[in-house]
Amino acid sequence: MQPLHILLLIVGYFLVLILVSFLTNRGGSNADFFKAGKQSPWYLVAFGMIGASLSGVTFISVPGWVEASKFSYFQVVLGYIVGYAVIGTVLLPLYYRMNLTSIYTYLESRFGTSSYKTGASFFILSRIVGASFRLYLVAVVMQSMIFDDLNIPFWVTVTITILLIWLYTFKSGIKTIVWTDTLQTLFMLVAVGVSVYFVSTDLGLSGSNLFNFIADSDMSQIFFFDDWKSSDHFVKQFISGAFIAIVMTGLDQDMMQKNLTCRNLKDAQKNMFWFTIVLTIVNFVFLVLGLLLTVYAQQNGIDAHKDQLYPTLAMMNEFGIGVAVLFILGLIAAAYSSADSALTALTTSFSIDILEIEKKYDEEKQIRVRKLIHILVSVLLILVIIFFKYVIADASVIAKLFVFAGYTYGPLLGLYAYGLFTKWNVKDKFVPIVAILTPFLGYSISTLSLKYLNFEFGFFILILNGALTFLGLILIRSQKN
Repeated sequence: MQPLHILLLIVGYFLVLILVSFLTNRGGSNADFFKAGKQSPWYLVAFGMIGASLSGVTFISVPGWVEASKFSYFQVVLGYIVGYAVIGTVLLPLYYRMNLTSIYTYLESRFGTSSYKTGASFFILSRIVGASFRLYLVAVVMQSMIFDDLNIPFWVTVTITILLIWLYTFKSGIKTIVWTDTLQTLFMLVAVGVSVYFVSTDLGLSGSNLFNFIADSDMSQIFFFDDWKSSDHFVKQFISGAFIAIVMTGLDQDMMQKNLTCRNLKDAQKNMFWFTIVLTIVNFVFLVLGLLLTVYAQQNGIDAHKDQLYPTLAMMNEFGIGVAVLFILGLIAAAYSSADSALTALTTSFSIDILEIEKKYDEEKQIRVRKLIHILVSVLLILVIIFFKYVIADASVIAKLFVFAGYTYGPLLGLYAYGLFTKWNVKDKFVPIVAILTPFLGYSISTLSLKYLNFEFGFFILILNGALTFLGLILIRSQKN
């Protein structure tokens, strides 16, 4: 595809999103922006959350992992099922019972103001780094495919991208996101499904032959029990998957804000149930696509590996122009379905948790402040993405920064576990100290265990940080009950 054609495709895509925004932003009130008036159909929320859970990283990376790691990632996905069950049966009832707008308000009622601000701050830090990194990866791909040929600087590309997201979210926020995420999930799933069809057809596989081919392939191995020190060991992956789901969905304002737009708890639980089923299937299809692409590249002597595998084969027109078009649409959808909801969630958390606008201002001033915060968060995302590009040019360093963002969820896990499963109070003013020290202590333990015991924590680092936070809270336990 020519760069101009891709650019026109992107413009058309955003025009559709802006049209959806126009059709859904009839209100513009804070109730619409933060909770969509609690009128979202549960099935739309469930479907749209698929796109928000996945990202440009997943869309590009999961197929590329198969060559090196086989289907080991599916062990984590199986763990997700347990985590989502905990969310549906423990966390959602709590959030609905307390009628929360920001889920971190729970920490204020349970421990105090310092704990509340700490939880919200760790979420904001995590989301800024995570959302910026996801958009950075996609922006780099788009820059190389389109904008370099048009002599458009990277910072202009990023600014225009964030501006477009701001345009269709600034007024109605989560009310619009519920609908745009549904549309973007559809693009993503169609892209993956069509890619699987065309690649398998080119390999001469169809129906039962395809299933047998996947089952017989060495790369389709899911379970790994041999080396307990390896990060791929089943127990580590499965348990980590459960806790990753609990923390990155159940304790994440971005994901829970969508659930809280459902009409009632029963609808939110139905949403979580069907979301779990569909997400599990979708992740397996991504792995199948990775296996097929790897085999195709090997058979045809194409030197494409890891993150370059899917983009290279799709854009080489190996499977026709249709797959290239759908790849672009799917990549954009994967990136922006997580970015737009992150922008809205960051605005919500900063407005409600940090500035406490619901407590301080009337409705009219709340809207003005919220719009200003929405602009400032957008600018902050632009600056962080540009920082990644021009200051930290080494992609491996950026990857480490993204991994570090996962450390910030450990303190959230520890705080909520302590609050839900004990009746003890804490000395609230010391909670920020525990939360800040925990990731550094967790990193030190992880590094030393790898160096001296050859033991890889992998995703298990989240559980370690959660446990360390929990122990730290015990140390600052208050005698008041």
